[in-house]
Amino acid sequence: MMDGSSSLARDRRPDGDAAQRVGNAPTLSTAMERTSNWLLSQQATEGYWCAELEGDSILQSEYLLLLAWAGREQSDVAQRLSKKLLEQQREDGTWAQYPEAKIDISSSVKAYFALKLTGHKASADYMIKARDAILQAGGADAVNSFTRLYLALLGQIPMEICPAIPPEMILLPSWFPLNIYRMSSWSRTIFIPLAICWALRPVVDRSEECSIKELFIKQPHQWPELRCPGQEKAKGLFTWDRFFRTADRCLKKIEKLRLRPLRSRALKLCEKWILDRMPKSDGLGAIFPPILWSIVAFKALGYDDDHQAVRYCWDEIDKLMLHDEEAGTTRIQPCKSPVWDTTITLRALAAARHGADEPRMRKAIDWMLSKEVRDQGDWTNNVRCEPGGWYFEFNNEFYPDLDDTAMALMALQEQLAECGVSLEVHPGQSWENTTIVTTSNKVSADDAVSQAVLLDKVSGATKRALAWSAEMQNHDGGWGAFDKNNDAEFLCKVPFADHNAMIDPSWPDLSARVIEAYGLLGVNQNSRGKLGDVVRKAITYIRDNQYEDGSWFGRWGVNYVYGTWQCLVGLTAVGIPTDDEAVQRGAQWLIDTQQQSGAWGETCDSYENPNLKGIGTPTPSQTAWALLGLMAAGHEDSDAVRRGISYLLSTQKEDGTWDEEPYTGTGFPQVFYLRYHYYRIYFPLLALATWAKKSSETKEGSR
Repeated sequence: MMDGSSSLARDRRPDGDAAQRVGNAPTLSTAMERTSNWLLSQQATEGYWCAELEGDSILQSEYLLLLAWAGREQSDVAQRLSKKLLEQQREDGTWAQYPEAKIDISSSVKAYFALKLTGHKASADYMIKARDAILQAGGADAVNSFTRLYLALLGQIPMEICPAIPPEMILLPSWFPLNIYRMSSWSRTIFIPLAICWALRPVVDRSEECSIKELFIKQPHQWPELRCPGQEKAKGLFTWDRFFRTADRCLKKIEKLRLRPLRSRALKLCEKWILDRMPKSDGLGAIFPPILWSIVAFKALGYDDDHQAVRYCWDEIDKLMLHDEEAGTTRIQPCKSPVWDTTITLRALAAARHGADEPRMRKAIDWMLSKEVRDQGDWTNNVRCEPGGWYFEFNNEFYPDLDDTAMALMALQEQLAECGVSLEVHPGQSWENTTIVTTSNKVSADDAVSQAVLLDKVSGATKRALAWSAEMQNHDGGWGAFDKNNDAEFLCKVPFADHNAMIDPSWPDLSARVIEAYGLLGVNQNSRGKLGDVVRKAITYIRDNQYEDGSWFGRWGVNYVYGTWQCLVGLTAVGIPTDDEAVQRGAQWLIDTQQQSGAWGETCDSYENPNLKGIGTPTPSQTAWALLGLMAAGHEDSDAVRRGISYLLSTQKEDGTWDEEPYTGTGFPQVFYLRYHYYRIYFPLLALATWAKKSSETKEGSR
């Protein structure tokens, strides 16, 4: 069992605000119909759903710093972005990772610098406020490694103050303990273009006309060492922390002496590595930071502005922009989430009785099937099997992930089940003798051919995804998001690793989602063969990572409410009975953290301070997660679930949506958080529809 901090007493949790309850609560069926209709109205012509994915101010700041580096800081888009930055500044003059957070020093320094570069005077009241707050919080001296790199790129500090990022690392073989494939996929895609920039130093010195030395407390060479949030300096004669800091100093001395015989070869391989991963992708890694740094890397390599690769990167960032014409602002998304949004929307609509026999649902399923990964990606460095699974964005063929793959498997299964078709896996001792059996209640001859084609496509994609996901299981029984056994914790001591995301190890929430998908396909703890072994190992991993208070950590959603929901659903989906001790302790933790309003809420601060687990402003998404967890644990007729359902009904707006301001998505704990704009829509619908099917109260027609 993992140690865990107990939650604070009930009277310290935020109460529900009665003022947010609008009008009379609708009936359950009316609420479900409203939300279903709203979601159907948002479907794209091509069949998918994709809502805004909202990050924090660093997206605007970092792009403005890039524009300034490229000499475009007076462009129209730069002015629109700077106006958005001012909107995001808080009353105390700071910028933060999410609305209720404390000051984020790196975000605030980048925002201040970006505003200054785009013409905002240091004497303006809002700039003075920002400057005072930054200095009080430790000044630019306290920024993270990425912010140092931006400051160096624009001549504010020497490049030597930044961590060494040697391109020669790409030459290290995959069997070597330290190589690029031991890093998480997202760190890897940032590391390679940064390595080119670190080697070639494409600095555009803006220190004369636009210095931010007023934010420095000490000279840059006296700035503190970089390390992950919450990590203290390790003690002892030999530590990985000391080893990597010594290596960092040695690399910088070697750089000064120009002792780099392999530099040219390494740079060519880095360049090729990026170019090879651009086809079938919304930019390198399909996420904002590596796309941005790819522009700098290509320019450093001598590419002109009209080069196809450079234009491609600028275009992909343009696609991430959202323009508010009324406000005259522009904001940037870290990436787009169409596969994720579509799979969960399809699950919610299936629960609300919209199945694959409906033309709109069929169109969405066809779109989903078109996004199945069929090419090999970075994951092949540790895994040898046929490609399968799904990614998160519109195009990201090199990086399928276990989360989207599990959600896609469940969406396909539940959509088919809603129209009388089922897929069931019959595990064999090997993949060659594992079969998928389909049964159908359909009798219409008109649909027979179309249905046969659909079932053939879904069966093939399902079998490939099952094989791929099973091969991706880590040695501890869990799963990471993108890679197998990506758990070299010593890499978290590298100075560059202070973004708290250097590795991609197993997490209980993600692992439970994978086995939930298996369970829906008929694979459980008693199944024979390879899949049965996979499930049993995962169950052991999930049990071992439950906290003493009954909760589980949530890596990809905020936080213990998210993790506990998913683990309860995953365990029971593969045959763990609801009276199992782990299941009931998890359910009891959810009951104990329910607020007086009937809702649940948890702040992102719980990642830094576990004493805040289960505590925060109530949200519809977190309330839905808790309800789904409790219903999986057999509490569908409990008072806690009825109160939670009442909360969702009473706070639903007339158009079928809910309001939700807090961020409930996690990018990197203590570093970057997300607000998925559909979380407040499809998760409540899924919870309401699940209760409609499970509760004896609804079955008896009392609603």
